[in-house]
Amino acid sequence: MTTQNNYPLQGKIALVAGATRGAGRGMAVELGGAGATVYCTGRTSRSGHQGMAGRLETIEETAEMATVGCGRGIPVRCDHTDITQVQALFEQVKQEHGHLDILINDVWGGDVLTEWGTPFWELDMSKGLTMLERAIHSHIITSRYGVPLMLERDQGLIVEITDGDTLNYRGNLFYDLVKTSVIRLALGMAEELKGRNITALALTPGFLRSEEMLDHFGVTEANWRDGVKKDPHFIASETPTYIGRAVAALARDPLVSRFAGQSLATWTLMHEYRFTDADGSQPDWGTYFETVVKPTLP
Repeated sequence: MTTQNNYPLQGKIALVAGATRGAGRGMAVELGGAGATVYCTGRTSRSGHQGMAGRLETIEETAEMATVGCGRGIPVRCDHTDITQVQALFEQVKQEHGHLDILINDVWGGDVLTEWGTPFWELDMSKGLTMLERAIHSHIITSRYGVPLMLERDQGLIVEITDGDTLNYRGNLFYDLVKTSVIRLALGMAEELKGRNITALALTPGFLRSEEMLDHFGVTEANWRDGVKKDPHFIASETPTYIGRAVAALARDPLVSRFAGQSLATWTLMHEYRFTDADGSQPDWGTYFETVVKPTLP
């Protein structure tokens, strides 16, 4: 016999924009595992559409992984930079469920566009402006058409996924603009939502051990520690499950509004909610960076 304690998010409707792989997949799966119905959106599907060249993960695969217990994953192909597609997406949510409780803005698509080590006056403008469209414009468009489904019942949680919980420079002009801009989006939305029971915040993972990162190091999740031979800091990495459990904890916290407008991290929320990564560990990238990485930086 199952109870609400087994599935604390049972009856909640969530949408993870950018759920095809990585952190998006981890969040969709953990929300589904907690009992939520999760719309898993992205550009890569089994229908033949591909968002990121060379990647095999699909939104259908994520939706199947999120369908566990009483949770249900619903795949919907959507390019979140296309206003018409986003409008159609939320019209579908409205017709099928009438409301939305949790909105995760995780669309990125900028890995192949980031020119590390290149000064801003030599950057490829086409790549940079495309990155802004994919990873900032998409978030604004998605919130614009998703939040009205929260306003109808005056309740909800909006999570902006970023990289880093500070405003420190991130090494590339366009990359930095993206990751700090979504933090600012969370702050701005929180300001405009004051007085309502809808919380907007930003959240970052640590060193994410995503599918793409595992491939980069030539390892699998089973032998991921071998990646330390290429990068010793990989030892402090975390799986997408970790940020998924952070989001699930936020979503079931009746006092989550205390975090409105803030920039949070998996390693700080781990202390708040006491969740673990998939293997039972509790990675703390924040402490590791300050004590191990930072002293070695120029």
